[in-house]
Amino acid sequence: MNAKYLTLILLLPLLALTAHAQVGEQRYNFALGVNGGINLSKVSFMPRVEQKNLMGINAGLTARYISEKYFGMICGAQVEVNFSQRGWDEFYENYPDVHYTRTMNYVEIPFLAHLAFGKDRGLQFFLNIGPQIGFLLGDSYTQSGDMEGMIDSNPYAEVEQHDKAIDNSFDYGIAGGAGVEFRTKRAGNFLVEGRYYFGLSDFYNSTKKDYFSRSAHGTITVKVTYLFDLSK
Repeated sequence: MNAKYLTLILLLPLLALTAHAQVGEQRYNFALGVNGGINLSKVSFMPRVEQKNLMGINAGLTARYISEKYFGMICGAQVEVNFSQRGWDEFYENYPDVHYTRTMNYVEIPFLAHLAFGKDRGLQFFLNIGPQIGFLLGDSYTQSGDMEGMIDSNPYAEVEQHDKAIDNSFDYGIAGGAGVEFRTKRAGNFLVEGRYYFGLSDFYNSTKKDYFSRSAHGTITVKVTYLFDLSK
């Protein structure tokens, strides 16, 4: 499916939420802020590549609009522009001194429906879910140990990805997470969130003639966000 059409389909729930914002107790709260945290990333390869989580940076800007409170549920929309480090860290169980790590730097933009429960001031619990797109800025790799010796003694190890350049710089998928927010009257709002990103696109070509049939990101993010209200 064409990436533009898939992105539009993923955006439909968010558009529906915006349209639905004409029902319920109106809130009209717009907030801006910053966020920062860490990524724990792997790549879903087919054929499979043995990996452990790669740690990277996730940080950027957040804008949120709360549109209504409907049956006790606070409804809104949130968008972020983040710098995100993803990739993979290969793990060879019988060769602990051999390492290969590929780090991929993205600008990522999640479009999230924001659903929260709690008091206007004090503690709230929230869910964020929606589509996400990303644009590759660049990538780099590190390698150590006797890789050639490992390959000679383990001919079934997957190493096709080592010297392979990234084919597709545009990335898209679905992001979802949950967290807690502490809302204050004057000091702003403080959020802690855990989120998972499931990539729907492949960064290597995946036609029948290509080596990999799947090469998509899977990323756990733990982040802290600070928001200050611009309008209430």
